[in-house]
Amino acid sequence: MKKKNKRTATVGTFGKLAKLYKNMADAYSKTAAEAGLSCAGCNDNCCYSYFQHHTYIEWAYLWKGLNALPEEKREYFIQRAKDVVTQYNEAIAKKERPHVMCPLNEDGLCGLYDYRLMICRMHGTKNLMILPNGEQRYFQGCYRFREQVEGMDEFLIPMLNRTPFYQELAQLEMKYAGAALKTLPRVNLTLAEMIVQGPPALI
Repeated sequence: MKKKNKRTATVGTFGKLAKLYKNMADAYSKTAAEAGLSCAGCNDNCCYSYFQHHTYIEWAYLWKGLNALPEEKREYFIQRAKDVVTQYNEAIAKKERPHVMCPLNEDGLCGLYDYRLMICRMHGTKNLMILPNGEQRYFQGCYRFREQVEGMDEFLIPMLNRTPFYQELAQLEMKYAGAALKTLPRVNLTLAEMIVQGPPALI
């Protein structure tokens, strides 16, 4: 049997990630609709949130999107990312949690919408994550979600179970990174830092 080369395997894994991302977005949209949640006019856009991401495949796929842009646009986003990282560092030096707009946000729209990360697709609604040890962790939703469901019976509040999506993402991460994943450091970067550092080097 002919062994797949790294490029072929990566393309196939990226295709599966794109499908997973769509499934995430569809599940989120369904839960948000059931709660009557809309992000329109939000005063605390989640694109200001200080999210740190933890998979090499998402990092690499983000760069796939960046590399598909015209050079001028790509360099524009890279410079914005550098500015954002500087603001992050300034806030952290003051022992404050950074609250800075994502460098890909342009007039309220994502400049790499099809390549946005998992947390960008699933933040907002109430959700559940079941850890491998059986522990259940809940996120009660953003402030607009909580306002929307205020007074609703707890058992009737729409909730998104993130667990199967995380599990599938973990499997894709292992396929993408391969044996290197055992020795690589954990990804603990914001989206802006992923852009500034360039694509992940797995070899």
